[in-house]
Formats: sequence, structure tokens, C-alpha cells
Amino acid sequence: MSTPPPESHPRPAARLHVIRLRPRSLAALALVSAVGVIAFGWPFLAPPASGLSAHAQDAPWLFAGLLVLLVAVVAATISESDLGPKAVAMLGVLAATGAALRPIGAGTAGIEPMFFLLVLSGRVLGPGFGFTLGSVTMFASALLTGGVGPWLPFQMLSMGWFTMGAGLLPGPVRLRGRLELLLLAAYGFLASLAYGTVMNMAGWPFMGAAASNISFDAHASVPANLARFLAYCLATSLGWDLGRAVCTVVLTLALGPAVLRALRRATRRAAFETAVTFDGR
Repeated sequence: MSTPPPESHPRPAARLHVIRLRPRSLAALALVSAVGVIAFGWPFLAPPASGLSAHAQDAPWLFAGLLVLLVAVVAATISESDLGPKAVAMLGVLAATGAALRPIGAGTAGIEPMFFLLVLSGRVLGPGFGFTLGSVTMFASALLTGGVGPWLPFQMLSMGWFTMGAGLLPGPVRLRGRLELLLLAAYGFLASLAYGTVMNMAGWPFMGAAASNISFDAHASVPANLARFLAYCLATSLGWDLGRAVCTVVLTLALGPAVLRALRRATRRAAFETAVTFDGR
């Protein structure tokens, strides 16, 4: 009499990579991120005697350069990753949904439901897809709301980082349930505040003498300018950023389980890594 084989415990399915970050994509992403860090943080990177305030008129050139680099990153990621029609369709649907969600709370205490959707999408679909989705969503929402301007490439890069970070969180396969929701809620809270702070850095140096006590001073030391920047954040955007962060946490905890299930079910059914074959008859 033969004994039945031992019961096998199901293992979590391996994570599907909708967009793989291969060497060329990683190099392009590293380049644009390095340029972005310089573009955001130049008031704290240059010596006080450099006369940076005289270069405020160079912002349009920085805008054009960053935009070209961002488009190059997205194009390189898509072309090198063999992004199929199913992944393009999902990218379009999620980007359109995020762009449509952005104007819902515009002007109302930082209520921006777009952020929670991008956190969950980056978590399920990975960092490569997340960076592309964040950049494309912000570009589409700018076209929808008429928010095209020198700030757009900064928003695209910041949102790309924001969504990519969700894809880099630990436990993408095995961590599920309440712990995953708490992790995503904590990330959404901190990343929402970080997004607002980074975007403040993009506009703060160009205030000029509008607010002398909190504006950038090209002749001041780095600690003095850092104190001015913190005062600027507290005075102008902290309430908005906290509203965005709290909204992201609430929506993640309330709608996260359903949205995560829907995204994972759609990802499994799409079978992004399955080659398309044709049955010759």
C-alpha cells in the first residue's frame, strides 16, 4: 500500500515585472535623478559667494533640459523593456484614472486622492512601471488641468520618485494583509510630505524679495538658508502637505484591500511575462 505524497503548501507566486529596469534604463534613471537632485538642491550645494540669484532667469532652460531627460528615461524604459500592448493599456488606464482624480480635491486642504492610487500601483507593478506611471500621470493631469509650466518637469520627476519608491518597499510577494496596508500607509504619509517639501525647493529660490525673512539669500550660509527654507515650508505649505498625507493614509486603509486585489487580479490575468503565440491552423 503506497503512502500518499506529503501535502505541498502553496507558495506565493513570483512577482511579475511589468517593466524590467535593465542597464540602459537604470543608467538613464540615475542620470535624470542626479540632475534632478542638483536642480532641486542647488541652493544648498553651491558656496554663498557664487551669486546664484543672478541665474533665476535660467529656470526655463532647466525646465527644457529636465523635460527632455524625463522623456528620454520613459522612452528608454519602455523601448528596452519590450512593453507589450497589455502593459501599455494598463499604463494608460491608471494614468488616466490618476489624472482624473487629481482635480477632485484641488484647492481643498490638500485632499489629493491621486497619491494613494499611485502608491498602490507602484507596490503591485514594481519600481520601473511605477516611475513611468508617476511621470506620465503628472504630465496627463497637467494637460487636463492646464497646469503646464516650468514646474511640470519637477512634478513629473518627483511623482516618478514617489511611485517608484512604493515599488521598492520590502516584501512585495510575501507581505500581505494588515501589515502591508500599514506599511503602505506609513510610506504614503512620509512620501506625501516629502513630495511637498521637494516641490517647495523647486520654487523657493525664485521668490526674490517677496518675503525677505523666508526667501532664499544667495549670500547667506547653508544653515541660514536651511532655516529660511524650513520657515517657508511651515508658513506656506505644511497645512496642504499634511492634508495630502492624511488623505493618502485614510484612502489607503479604507480602499487599499479592494484596490490591491483588483490590481493583482488584473496583473495575473494580463500575464505580462507570457509570450504571445499564434496557433497556426
